Amino acid sequence: MSMATAQAQSSPSAFDVAAVRAQFPALHQQVNNQPLIYLDNAATTQKPQVVIDAITRYYSFDNANVHRGAHCLSSRATEAFEESRKVVADFIGSPNHDQIIWVRGVTEAINLVASSWGRSSLRAGDRVLVSTLEHHSDIVPWQLICAECKAEVVPIEVSDDGIIDMDAYTTLLDGRVKMVAINQVSNALGTINPVKEIAKLAREAGALTLVDGAQAVAHWPIDVTELGCDFYAFSGHKLFGPTGIGALWGRRELLENMPPFHGGGEMIQRVSFEGTTFNDLPFKFEAGTPHIAGVIGLAAAVRWLQGIDRKAATDHEAQLLARCDELAQSVPGLQRLGPDCNRISVFSFLLEGTHPEDLGTLLDQQGIAIRTGHHCAQPLMSRFDVPGTARASFSLYNTHEEVDALFSGLEKIQTLFT
Repeated sequence: MSMATAQAQSSPSAFDVAAVRAQFPALHQQVNNQPLIYLDNAATTQKPQVVIDAITRYYSFDNANVHRGAHCLSSRATEAFEESRKVVADFIGSPNHDQIIWVRGVTEAINLVASSWGRSSLRAGDRVLVSTLEHHSDIVPWQLICAECKAEVVPIEVSDDGIIDMDAYTTLLDGRVKMVAINQVSNALGTINPVKEIAKLAREAGALTLVDGAQAVAHWPIDVTELGCDFYAFSGHKLFGPTGIGALWGRRELLENMPPFHGGGEMIQRVSFEGTTFNDLPFKFEAGTPHIAGVIGLAAAVRWLQGIDRKAATDHEAQLLARCDELAQSVPGLQRLGPDCNRISVFSFLLEGTHPEDLGTLLDQQGIAIRTGHHCAQPLMSRFDVPGTARASFSLYNTHEEVDALFSGLEKIQTLFT
């Protein structure tokens, strides 16, 4: 099927993508003398002007440390900082805003839980189940703490099309399992995992569940209570917000019983050389000066996203992915990895005769930004016996024309090797 035929068969989205794109200054530039086509959203999303303005406004007018300050700037910074916590709590359906812990991102959130909960809860012979779909940040922290506690990290297998084997998962659930660590969406394949069912089965077996929501929060509304998980984490930079900021949500009784992760200012009530008493939630886990501008920028991103028609945006992204899959069928030698359904916004592929790294470089020369490599998911790449893939990942500001350009770019590359 020709590109023109595929374009004619694709129904245009009702989503006003032009109005959305107008709010993202980074999208309106040229790379290698070509208009930028940014298809690396699973790595990080671009930022709308309102987020940039919120960060600039803080540094321009309210720059001061939060909490305990007696002056106006500190009061304004503290008010914006704590209001941001409420915004994020509402965004993910947290019952209380003090269950939101500011972290640098999902990586730090998982390290916090592994170190604090794991060190105080895991014993020799215990198990942590981690799916083969996981990012390294949801594997390595558990390996470190399990080695220390003489516990064991056990992988949950995935099928040939990149879906968690639920029968294998159920078989693994026994009295030794204390934690199940799972991503809501695979960053490497886009697989949407049944986290609600996974959490329910874990709970029935007496285990906790930690959900990595990094790849999910930008695509549909999240309700941690409805999911039934015990911990949920996400990163701001994949949600149109700043880098270096994210949030960990946890069940209150768990957070209250967990020891601090870092020591220093803010996380204490009283310090003496005879001993220290720790602060209440959430401050017990927020030692030192926080990323104040990042928190404010993250809240601005959440408010911006809440002003978007989420269903229309999700439908638009689904149309982009469907168009991608359709066009891929006409490309000889193209192998796509991942499921046919229950997948969002990720097109992970190999092109016969071309190394993924070369694909990335040659597409960049055409102004098209994708990601190549193992995507911090080496166990998953080993499962499919590949060193890595090329990955195009979409967001609500991408267009059908950009999908067309990706495949035109691949056709040009193929002519170089034939």
